Amino acid sequence: MGIREEIYYEGGPHIGDLILNVLIGFTLVGLPLTVGAIVRALWLRFRITDRRLGVTGGWMGRDRNDVIYSEIVKVVKIPRAFGLWGDMVVTLKNGTRLEMRAVPNFREVYDYINEKVAAKNPQYTAAQK
Repeated sequence: MGIREEIYYEGGPHIGDLILNVLIGFTLVGLPLTVGAIVRALWLRFRITDRRLGVTGGWMGRDRNDVIYSEIVKVVKIPRAFGLWGDMVVTLKNGTRLEMRAVPNFREVYDYINEKVAAKNPQYTAAQK
């Protein structure tokens, strides 16, 4: 009987991140990028609801971070691959940073997170538009 949450996005990283990095992996220099993309595709999962932001990742998906919107003080987005997907960095009140790599529809996700953070944290101002 827990608290009900409306899920905005639940899923893994953008598939284009994996495809691009596998293509780069055909060069010897790009192999570390390819391995990172494969690990992200296998075990990284995002869960964005109306109450919190959750990221499950790490080796075999064993690390889980959940952040409520009132703890967020700054959100920064960085477009990748001509804006098809992007990375986001969420900074918390205690100075901890949560990185979200290869987020699909990152502009809409960024706007949604900013909307929720502004409602829960009155002193919050958007870092980047």
